[in-house]
Amino acid sequence: MKVLVTGGSGFIGSHVVDKLRDKGVKVRIYDGIMPTYRDDIEYYQGSILDMAALGFAMSGIDVVMHLVAVADVKDVLADPHYSEAINVRGTINVLEAARNSKVRRVIYGSTTWVYSEAESDNVDETTPLHAPSHFYTATKLAGEYYCQSYSKLYDLDVTILRYGIPYGPRARDGAVIPIFVKKALNGETLTIAGDGFQFRKFVYVEDLAEGNVLALQSIAKNKIYNLDGSERITIKEIAETIQKIVGDVKIEYVQGRPGDFSGKEVSSDLAEGELKWSPKVNFEEGVRRYIVWCKKREERRRSDWEQIDKELKR
Repeated sequence: MKVLVTGGSGFIGSHVVDKLRDKGVKVRIYDGIMPTYRDDIEYYQGSILDMAALGFAMSGIDVVMHLVAVADVKDVLADPHYSEAINVRGTINVLEAARNSKVRRVIYGSTTWVYSEAESDNVDETTPLHAPSHFYTATKLAGEYYCQSYSKLYDLDVTILRYGIPYGPRARDGAVIPIFVKKALNGETLTIAGDGFQFRKFVYVEDLAEGNVLALQSIAKNKIYNLDGSERITIKEIAETIQKIVGDVKIEYVQGRPGDFSGKEVSSDLAEGELKWSPKVNFEEGVRRYIVWCKKREERRRSDWEQIDKELKR
């Protein structure tokens, strides 16, 4: 089997690539950014909006894991037109290229934000969805609907994975945990939007990547699965956990942002039952691992600059 990972140079994608390789699966990355975490992967550079390049990259591919997205809700709010292009048109480009290339299945990375307007506070894959208030959620739902339409109309198998909030090494700097950790390591105040009681069931990125790999199983064809964490963690608890690990830093509260998802109790029982997936890393341990990674990254950066200084002084 050979898998193409769109966005394979990114946060989640790079960990999915690692897990696929660990399982002996052949991998090709399609991304606009060069992979920096390993150099033993076949890499095709291109835009998700370039149909010709996408089709070329899918030659000889059995499964596409489509992970390219504008994932930061603040970026989506600031530039909805570009976000629609990447998240919606990019997805239909992947589906159409997969159809034309006779790819066997597309696995689509969605989000638990699709439940943001659900009437119940306890949700699973059968919960009725309603029109979203946030544009990010609208783009991801559109991608889900496109996947389901292609499955029904063109006999293209799809699997939709609704991710909880991922965290861990390689995370994008704009996510809440990286922002808090960077501030804490710099001795700055941790700022919480709203009252801090909004909760998420954060999922450690390596656990999430393992869920993507398990979704290759035949049972996952034309199914939707939630891949969420097992612990209810409030924003306040995030700040307090980082404070506990790093040291005594201040915490303050500011006005909440528009369209924020206040949190639902998302069930991942279907993934546990059918895929045998469940998160393994608890939140505090995951944060500790991420902080260790951040410190090592900063040490490498300092070392690189010191080496450059030495070379230039010769």
